[in-house]
Amino acid sequence: MTGTQRTWLVVNHASGSNEPDSIAELEHSCREIELDLARIVAFPDEPLPNAAQLDAAGASLVAVFAGDGTVNAAITALAGWNGSVLALPGGTMNLLSKRLHGKRSAEQIVRLAGAGGATIVRPKIIACPMGTAFADLLAGPGTTWFDVREALREADFPAVAGSAAQAMGETLVAPGIACRDPALGRAEGYPLVMLTPSDAGIRICGFHAETPQEFLTGSWAVLRHRFREGPHDYLGMVEQMTLASTEGASFEVMLDGEKAESPGSEVFRLVPCPVDLLATRTDGR
Repeated sequence: MTGTQRTWLVVNHASGSNEPDSIAELEHSCREIELDLARIVAFPDEPLPNAAQLDAAGASLVAVFAGDGTVNAAITALAGWNGSVLALPGGTMNLLSKRLHGKRSAEQIVRLAGAGGATIVRPKIIACPMGTAFADLLAGPGTTWFDVREALREADFPAVAGSAAQAMGETLVAPGIACRDPALGRAEGYPLVMLTPSDAGIRICGFHAETPQEFLTGSWAVLRHRFREGPHDYLGMVEQMTLASTEGASFEVMLDGEKAESPGSEVFRLVPCPVDLLATRTDGR
C-alpha cells in the first residue's frame, strides 16, 4: 500500500461505527499518509464497485469501512479482481477486520499499511450455495435471536418482545441442526451451529439449551455475539462438512451476519478468498 496507489473507499452510514465524525477522521488519516483517495462510495445509496469500474479508473485498492455484511458483499463483488481489499472496522462486530488486523482501529490500520506494515493474504473462507462467510457462519433455529439483538440495537422495544417470544419458541421446539459427513456431535442436533473459517480448517461448535439456566446463558451469549460464553460442544476442525435439519426442514443460515435460507441439507467447504486482502497482524489466521 503506497501513497501513489489509487484507492476507492466504501462506507455504509447504516453500519455501527460509520458516524460522520468517524468517516471524516478516516479520510483525514488517508490524506495524511498521502494516499490517493480517488473516490468515496456511500453504500447502499451507491452500488458497490466492480472490477471493470476500478480498472477503468486506475484504482488498485478498495478500502471498506463498514460492517461484516457490507465487507462480505464488497469482497464477493470483486472476486477475481487483480487489486487488493483493505477491510476496516466500521461496523458493530468487525469480525473479519479482527481476523486480519487484531483489535487495531481503522486509523491505525491505514497508517500501518501506509508505512508498509501490511501483507497480501488469501485467507481460507467458507463457501456454500447461499454465499460465502469470511468471519463466521451460523445455522439453525437459534439464529432467530439476532432479530432480538437488532431490535435492541434500534431501541424498538415492541419488536424486542415479539421477536424474543418467537426466538424462545424456535430455539426450544424447532428441529435441530446435525453435523453429518462427517458425523460429529449429537445425533439429535443443536439449536445453533457455528462454523468459523481459519487457514487450518473450519472450526465447528454446537450450542445447546437443555435447562432454563443454559437457555438464558446461551441466549445472552448470542445477543452479545459472545458465543463461546454459552453452553456448547466443540466438535472439531474439518475441510468440508454437511449440516442437515434432523427433520429435513429448511433452516436459516447467517453468513457474516446476513441471513439466507437453506434447504434441509447443505455442504460447507473451506476455500481460498477470491481476491487479495491486506493484513497487518502476524500471529496467523
